[in-house]
Amino acid sequence: MIRETRIYQRLNRAMGKAIHQYAMIEDGDRIALGLSGGKDSLTLLTLLVERLRRIPVTYSIHPIYIDPGFDGGFADELAAHCRGLGLTLTCEITNHGPEAHKDEQAANPCFICSRLRRKRLFELTSELGCRTLALGHNKDDVIETLLINMFYSGQISTMMPHQSMFNGEVTVIRPLYLAEEADIVRFASEQALPVYTNPCPSAAVSKRREIKDLLTALCKDNPHVKGNLFRSLSQVRLDYLLT
Repeated sequence: MIRETRIYQRLNRAMGKAIHQYAMIEDGDRIALGLSGGKDSLTLLTLLVERLRRIPVTYSIHPIYIDPGFDGGFADELAAHCRGLGLTLTCEITNHGPEAHKDEQAANPCFICSRLRRKRLFELTSELGCRTLALGHNKDDVIETLLINMFYSGQISTMMPHQSMFNGEVTVIRPLYLAEEADIVRFASEQALPVYTNPCPSAAVSKRREIKDLLTALCKDNPHVKGNLFRSLSQVRLDYLLT
């Protein structure tokens, strides 16, 4: 049973608002949920399972884990956690991680591993008969992705809360789109979620880590920086952009 703390209530409100605002879930949906073993996806899993107890809408949850193939994996422990919630984990062991870290891929292993993992995640979603794939990205991820794309791809874009893919075959939803990462960290600790350590050797040196550190530094002088960046996504002044 979940502990109904102040952080839980805040996260639950944020998730509920996102689900309703962006029309993410309908009655009868089969929802595949991409698990990584980290705080975000485990929080999303916990909240979506708990939500079923309180709302008139029904949906089924089908967790998926793509094991990248590094030593120190935790697939069995993650499967046991899902069973404790009454769910069956679909797990696939791959070699995506080691392949992406070969010498010839050294320039960008994260991009390659992520692309391979995402491709298989979509395939398994369809194989499970699901038309919706829920991912655990939060508000901070959205802001960081905006800056990553601007700095390293030369484009103004980010993750969407609700996005149709492959001509409508799969819809990606991000129910934690409006949730603060700091709240998720506290929630995972309060609820004693089994957050697993990422065994990837590049986990601590990614571009996302650099952007996260930059935002932390900027927010020390101005705590409104992240909020302003997020609001800017819906305050686009096209007259002042090059086309």
